[in-house]
Amino acid sequence: MLYYIAESGGEAVRYSELEKELKKAGCKVYREGANHSIWYSPVTGQKFPVSRHKTEEIPAGTLKSIRRAAGLE
Repeated sequence: MLYYIAESGGEAVRYSELEKELKKAGCKVYREGANHSIWYSPVTGQKFPVSRHKTEEIPAGTLKSIRRAAGLE
């Protein structure tokens, strides 16, 4: 199986690294769901889910979607 890392500068990003990026951008955890944390972005006014698989790499499409919802793209 091949994975392509797109729109992340070519490096693999883990969920723990993304959480640091979100906090730095001013996003806050809105609530905890069963399998995901629901985050809120004051920039976009959107709530969006982020998985709690801290050590796993994020698929490129998922990463792009989260960054867009957070106002980072």
